[in-house]
Amino acid sequence: MTEMSDLSLPPLPDDFARSRESLHRLAEDVIKPAREQTSGEFSLVQTAGGFGTPVFGEDSQVRVEGIELVVREGGEEHSAPISSLAAAAELIGSRLLPKSIESRLLTEPLAIDPKAAEALAATYAVGQAILEQLVAAAGKGDGPTEPTLWPEHFDIAIEMGDEAAGRRANYGFSPGDEGHTEPYFYVGPWSARPSGDLWNAQGFPGAEIGYSELAASDDPVALAVEFSLARKRALDRL
Repeated sequence: MTEMSDLSLPPLPDDFARSRESLHRLAEDVIKPAREQTSGEFSLVQTAGGFGTPVFGEDSQVRVEGIELVVREGGEEHSAPISSLAAAAELIGSRLLPKSIESRLLTEPLAIDPKAAEALAATYAVGQAILEQLVAAAGKGDGPTEPTLWPEHFDIAIEMGDEAAGRRANYGFSPGDEGHTEPYFYVGPWSARPSGDLWNAQGFPGAEIGYSELAASDDPVALAVEFSLARKRALDRL
């Protein structure tokens, strides 16, 4: 049975896509390298108020909280409003970032609207809750992975399902892309190419449910979990 959630999705501001693109650049060009050079790992996670690295190294973390960049180093935190990639790199500092990175970062302002940052943070929080429920509902042989926020595509996702049987798929919440102006939750089969009313994705084989539909629900987490499990059951019947 799907667990009830009190999480919700706020309205998207008109300039959401521009803010999303700015935060995506910040994630790829500055936040990811801070973890990567220390641990060799580059994946991110959902964090309170946004996204960032897990704690790494000697109690360090870099994360976005609203419209601020928060840097934790050796257990001590400092923060500043996000302004540019170069300023973000300067705030993080050379002990956490590769020494060559600052010279190639742009000083042009990053356009980030507070309402857009709030909506992005809510997207990841709802996505995390959805994926945790899907992992908990996984059956024998499904081999679910832990929810991970991938800097390249900027989505939070898991893998689940029997690969040998052609049932493995990605399940995730994307904040939007070139083909989607708003965020969407998706199920993307790895090898299976199912057809029918359940499979409505635009631009990739699979299924999707848009932010607007989820935001209009009293419980977007429950709606997306049921959406996902219906597609998983369809894959399991193949």
